[in-house]
Amino acid sequence: MFAQAKARNTFESVAAVDLGSNSFHMIVAHLQHGELSVIDRLRESVRLGAGLDADKRITAEAHARALECLERFGQRVGSLLPGSVRVVGTNTLRQARNSDEFLSAAEAALGHPVEIIAGREEARLIYLGVAHGLEAGDERRLVIDIGGGSTEIIFGVGFDAMRRESLQMGCVSLSRAWFEDGKIKKKRLKQAEFAAELEIQPVAAAFREQNWDRTIGCSGTIRAIRDAVQNKGWCKRGITRGALEKLRTAVAACSHVDELRPLGLSEDRLAVFPGGVAVLWAVFELLNIPRMDVSSQALREGVLYDLVGRIENTDVRTRAVAAVATRWAVDPHHAERVAGTALNLFEQAAGAWDLDSPDNRNILAWAAALHEIGLLISHSQYQKHGGYVVAHTDLSGFSRREQAVLAALVRGHRRKFPLQDFQALHKSSVDPSIRLCILLRLAVLLHRSRTASKAPAMRLAVTEKALHLEFPKRWLDRHPLTIADLEREQGYLAPVGFELSFE
Repeated sequence: MFAQAKARNTFESVAAVDLGSNSFHMIVAHLQHGELSVIDRLRESVRLGAGLDADKRITAEAHARALECLERFGQRVGSLLPGSVRVVGTNTLRQARNSDEFLSAAEAALGHPVEIIAGREEARLIYLGVAHGLEAGDERRLVIDIGGGSTEIIFGVGFDAMRRESLQMGCVSLSRAWFEDGKIKKKRLKQAEFAAELEIQPVAAAFREQNWDRTIGCSGTIRAIRDAVQNKGWCKRGITRGALEKLRTAVAACSHVDELRPLGLSEDRLAVFPGGVAVLWAVFELLNIPRMDVSSQALREGVLYDLVGRIENTDVRTRAVAAVATRWAVDPHHAERVAGTALNLFEQAAGAWDLDSPDNRNILAWAAALHEIGLLISHSQYQKHGGYVVAHTDLSGFSRREQAVLAALVRGHRRKFPLQDFQALHKSSVDPSIRLCILLRLAVLLHRSRTASKAPAMRLAVTEKALHLEFPKRWLDRHPLTIADLEREQGYLAPVGFELSFE
């Protein structure tokens, strides 16, 4: 039931692009036999988070600044094969009300699709990137990443992230709130630290209970803090609590961010450094951290390793769907039968309906696996409950756009076709998702009896707005209930603009 489309690895190079709130990063690597060899890295300070106006819209200046960067990135990855590049947007794009407009321009500049990922998904990928840079084993780790607009705290064992949180604070957001004019005062620093502690407090106790062996920080902010304390000779390795306290005192003694230059900071780091120090001090305080090691790997490496997993058919999304189906007591045998029929119909319609891609095949299989998830809540209108659960469940590996499509398919698999739910999807997803949903609806309809018998060996022919099902001779005569269901389905599909016929 949970099998995904087989992907043949024809990629010599793969790339990951991280559209962060402070900086954009790109990493390119050779891929041979599942192993990565990094061949190129690019980083540019874009400060997209600082370009959000009071209405949470990306300003024209920030938009232009970001696209100039992405056009340069596009020169490097534009020629790479579809499916070999994964581009993710984080906190600022999660917040921006005009993110769709930005994504369209970004995709044109890069030549590859852009995903906006949820905070906890960002945390999972960060942990994956950090873990791949460490020795193998079952070490218990606490990983901290301070980005421009969010801070991720993750507890994990080995390669598995066990607990993940994404908090709404970062070096850019706190610096904008307390140091936007560049002035630094001891009182302001204390206020910024207190604001950070308020964000951390609700999750602090749960993390303190984990008894980790090692604390690891990543991201540009934490690396800049490490470099500053080591340049001053306050510690020799990583970041100690004592060294961080000395740095905090030094920052508070400055009257303006320009006075931070002796710490060895880059020009683009000066304006956001006080906010980053405030966040890290709050993390050390509330999680009782005596010392932190620093990793050079973070989100972009995690995205790259996750991409390789998809290419090598170890997609975390398939495991996530299986786990959710088990948690919500979905009947696996019935779901498997529905998935088999849906994929059979998909193979017959994919070419004519321009659906022929592993992504579409996978999303249909996952929707079939989860289509009855709402039954645990109530049988009445269970497709609505199921759509809501899928939309609001933490599904590892899924972008916001993918999860919205999956929820729409589950919501639309029976009864009246909820066209408005599909029209609310990203415009590039609307038509393919409607067609995938029609295939799922037919598969569910053909397994209404819930018996172990297979669906008939039928033929499906489709044109842009029409479907014709041909059943084995006299099969429909022996299944009058199916005829009634198909006739009802004709009525459900007509308002959507599709004509269903059968014989």
